[in-house]
Amino acid sequence: MPATPAPRTTDSREGVESGPRAVRPVPNGRTVPEEAITPLIRGIAVLRELTEADGTLSLSGLERATGLARSTVDRITSTLARMGYVRLDGRDVILTPRVMELGNAYLAALRLPALLNAHADALADELDESVSLAVGDGDGIRFIHQATRRRAISLRFRIGDPLPAERTAPGPLFASDWTKEAWQGWRERRAADPEDRTFTAVPPREHPSPDKDFERRAARARKDGWALDDQLIEPGLVAVSVPVRAPGTGRIACVASVVSHTSRHTATHLRDTVLPRLRAAVAEMERELRLAPPAEPGPAPAGLATWTGASKQELGREFIESLARGLTVLTAFGEGRARLTLTEVARATGLARATARRALITYEHLGLVTATPTDRTFSLTPRVLALGFPPLSRTSLPRIATPHLTDLSARVGETAALAVLTDSGGSDDSGGSGSGEEIQYTARAATGRVMSVNIPIGTRLPARETALGRVLLGLDEVRTPGYALVDQEREEGLRAIAVPVRDRTGRVTAAANVALHAARRTLRECVEDILPELKAAATHIEADLHMASRFTRVPLS
Repeated sequence: MPATPAPRTTDSREGVESGPRAVRPVPNGRTVPEEAITPLIRGIAVLRELTEADGTLSLSGLERATGLARSTVDRITSTLARMGYVRLDGRDVILTPRVMELGNAYLAALRLPALLNAHADALADELDESVSLAVGDGDGIRFIHQATRRRAISLRFRIGDPLPAERTAPGPLFASDWTKEAWQGWRERRAADPEDRTFTAVPPREHPSPDKDFERRAARARKDGWALDDQLIEPGLVAVSVPVRAPGTGRIACVASVVSHTSRHTATHLRDTVLPRLRAAVAEMERELRLAPPAEPGPAPAGLATWTGASKQELGREFIESLARGLTVLTAFGEGRARLTLTEVARATGLARATARRALITYEHLGLVTATPTDRTFSLTPRVLALGFPPLSRTSLPRIATPHLTDLSARVGETAALAVLTDSGGSDDSGGSGSGEEIQYTARAATGRVMSVNIPIGTRLPARETALGRVLLGLDEVRTPGYALVDQEREEGLRAIAVPVRDRTGRVTAAANVALHAARRTLRECVEDILPELKAAATHIEADLHMASRFTRVPLS
């Protein structure tokens, strides 16, 4: 990357307004390069605050959290809404699954989830314990995969949340490779935040331990090749971890952990009973990494620069083109595109080299991109996961579908709903489509009519008697037209039309419908007027489902 001009200081030029409305300085305390893109820094701040607020924050809340002027917050959220990263609901700003494309770009480029997730899931099934994969991020860690057990006491972190290294089992293993500079940064962070208040995913530390304690744990982990967490995060939580090393270099690619509760295992018992099997599973993971063929580059995003230009022309001042173009740079990375040159980034996004270069300079300053001077390439860091991924990593299909059903209901003036096929003994949220002969309503949006279809969420009905069920059963009468239409078969006056909702593999996992009183629309009007709107809504639901489920499990109910 070409040399940058003299930098400006963080306290006066953080890339936003100075004075009482200045955005909080970047944690690394470095000065902001002159060529950094100011609106991009502001937009990243908004995404981070939304993430820390669990995905929803009011406009005034964003104003307070970021220190930005309200007019600036309005323009940023308008731009993010245009990109599909947020939706505006009254005065609230809500993250949408589309924003997960940023974290997905990092996870795809990393390749570890695609190669190792199945091994982690199999180990979790075998042990009947939660299993996680984590990567190092500065003086902390971030989980990139979670295979959890369904119990009353659930042990689960959100994918992408940062945790302090010293309060985890993977932390000492990563710290065993830290440089002197990394250790010094860790000590400075500890001194500035002794209670871990900046790590919102863990409870505040009640009794800070001496630095020497973690230093000893790191030295022990280097010697033993494994590490324990004995209730360091919170009482009752225990874990044992083993590093997964990259072929060739021997460096830690990620760390695999088995996590449990003291009601099932003490830390010592977990080590004695689980560690041998965890080590065997890690050996299988390392073999998977050795034998994996080089990644084939997937399709790069296309037409983004043209789209941002058209959006600017349509929305005018409310669309911040430099923010939108800057965010598209992150999507240039992905499977087979883990390390890119400036020229490759510009080519993938359609941006001018100068624009791509300024975005990369900005991201390097924010810790989202790292540069390798020897080959002049750039790569994403785990910190990209902080841009909306954690709260959405726990989303479900009903949560994904509800906003789209609400929009659909408003457009057609009728009740819209989502349903899944269930076993007769219980609802299916295991990720499969069920094998029973009943449907269960999992989401709905009603109209304000005096007379409307009112079938509450959770209601079960015989599948063959409903349009939703016929779609889910894949009956011959549905396959050719692509929809099912039921006219007053279950209840006089009730008419319904339904279409399938498919997962990433193309399998029908749910169905969406519009139900109405027969007096309001003829059968022909249902097909000509409602069906196109219903299909469009299903397409939007599928797009969000596919984005959310690329590296996370999305329950169907």
